[in-house]
Amino acid sequence: MATNDLEVGLSDEEQAIREMAHKFAEEVVRPAGIELDRLVDPADVIAPDSILWDVFKQYHELGFGGVRRDTEMDALRQARLGGIISEELAWGDVGIAISMGLSGFHGPWVERTGDAELIERFCAPDSPTLGCWALTEPNHGSDTVVFTEPSFSDPAQKPDCTATRDGDEYVIRGQKAAWVSNGSIADIAVLFCTLDRSQGFSGGGVFLVPLDLPGVTRPPPLDKLGQRSLNQGEIYFDDVRIPASYMALGPEAYSIGLETMLAHGNAAIAQLFVGVSRAAYDHALAYAKERVQGGRPIFEHQSVRSRLFKMFTKVEAARALARRVAAYNAQSPMPSIQHCIAAKTFSTNSAFEVASDAVQIFGGNGLTREYPVEKLLRDARASMIEDGCNELLGVIGGARL
Repeated sequence: MATNDLEVGLSDEEQAIREMAHKFAEEVVRPAGIELDRLVDPADVIAPDSILWDVFKQYHELGFGGVRRDTEMDALRQARLGGIISEELAWGDVGIAISMGLSGFHGPWVERTGDAELIERFCAPDSPTLGCWALTEPNHGSDTVVFTEPSFSDPAQKPDCTATRDGDEYVIRGQKAAWVSNGSIADIAVLFCTLDRSQGFSGGGVFLVPLDLPGVTRPPPLDKLGQRSLNQGEIYFDDVRIPASYMALGPEAYSIGLETMLAHGNAAIAQLFVGVSRAAYDHALAYAKERVQGGRPIFEHQSVRSRLFKMFTKVEAARALARRVAAYNAQSPMPSIQHCIAAKTFSTNSAFEVASDAVQIFGGNGLTREYPVEKLLRDARASMIEDGCNELLGVIGGARL
């Protein structure tokens, strides 16, 4: 029995969307992810002739990115569909799924500014633009989001990226770290940086920064262990000037805005990595039924069946928690940060454990690039660090219990 066979109450339309997403993941996303993972130079992943751009084109043509932006759709149904699509696309390749999902990240933030020119340029539905969330810095990672701890408001913090008011403009100076997803290819950054140093990280602001402005530079993208299909790269800001209207959030609401974004980000990561663990389980189950050892398929050995059942259980449990959190967030004015963090940490830990078990079932073959599970193990390992390392997220979640 497949781990997604217990979808209850899907309408004909929802079932059709799930099947379309799975087909796209199987026929387009997964082959592209394998091809991009094997490129030696990460710059080739985003080269003009890269297969990545064809995947993006089909993603937009199929309308997947529009589901979360559909203002006429019921919020609960929107969350349900969004989770199904995210899981299917990540089942294909999580790096590409993250990149595609982030491509419209800037939309709500741009609209929040109320700046007509900015909205027209970056939110036109017929000409999609690419966004990124620029948060972490060379000397600051998960410590930039620990809003429950005294260190978050400590003025002794030394930020790597700041904004300074100058008349009707803000001047951006400094650097964002190499972990900005879509950082090397985005058209616009949703920049979280320090505005009032006397308040530490809590004195931050959110700015919309078009990345073709003078003073913006981006070096070659990061070369990394897993999620190699996901472009990540540094962004430098050398006296970059933006209109004051490009500020979407100031220090008075920064902490609550950051908490909201972290909660939604964690909830999204949880759903994506259900797809990764499901992919690893699917590969392991299929392999166990065809690989013969001791005169019979290894699936017939009790130890293998027991391991597969534990993997199956983790996938099911992760999905149940991720979907429950998404449903709550859709119906609540404020997401529950502790539940979002629980979903993210459980789902990502499970993905790594299931992928590791899949490698074990494949045996020596699982260590080779000829088989798919070593890639899934690498992809899953990154998840326990991205969007907040799981240990520090636990500190935040624990503070809200």
